[in-house]
Amino acid sequence: MDLFYAIKDGINENVQLVDYREKSLAGFDAVMVPGGFSYGDYLRSGAIAVHAPIVKEIIRFAAEGKIVFGVCNGFQILTELNLLPGALIRNEKSRFVCDITDLTVINNQIAFTNQYQKDETIRIPVAHGEGRYYCDEKTLKEITDNNQIIFKYNDNINGSVDQIAGVTNKKGNVLGMMPHPERAIEDILGSADGLKLFQSIINEQVRVNN
Repeated sequence: MDLFYAIKDGINENVQLVDYREKSLAGFDAVMVPGGFSYGDYLRSGAIAVHAPIVKEIIRFAAEGKIVFGVCNGFQILTELNLLPGALIRNEKSRFVCDITDLTVINNQIAFTNQYQKDETIRIPVAHGEGRYYCDEKTLKEITDNNQIIFKYNDNINGSVDQIAGVTNKKGNVLGMMPHPERAIEDILGSADGLKLFQSIINEQVRVNN
């Protein structure tokens, strides 16, 4: 529910929960796939969730160039759907990481980051056991050349390839990240640096609609 309230209270926008058994996303401007432990992560993080009825609609939604955002387990689901490159595997040393960490904004030219400055340092909470981003050298070169790496850890807390914390697809309309910006929307929580991500999405929607 953190993601729900980040949108509802953080940026005062309309938001609606969608049951995994639904088969339509008609009328929505963006889709947010939250964190958590889908189906207990018993097989592999996100591996069972990709068979939910709503998934076909998420794929269609992304193919149409609409906004799709996945955080933590949501990121894992988007990689399982091949909507994003790479995979998320067990953290280095197999340790669960729960902390607040510094990220660098690598690309601020997409719908999710247009309110940030390039190379800006932001503080965002993390909480994951299988958040280590992995891809082969060919894929790493491709996503680097295409500016698909959006966030990097300043301190590589989980052993991710090239310190990657968040990546996008080639079109830039699908973003996945392991850190939780929805838990960083008020200073009282330790940081409000996640707020700009949601404000960026709204800014992009206004631009597109005008």
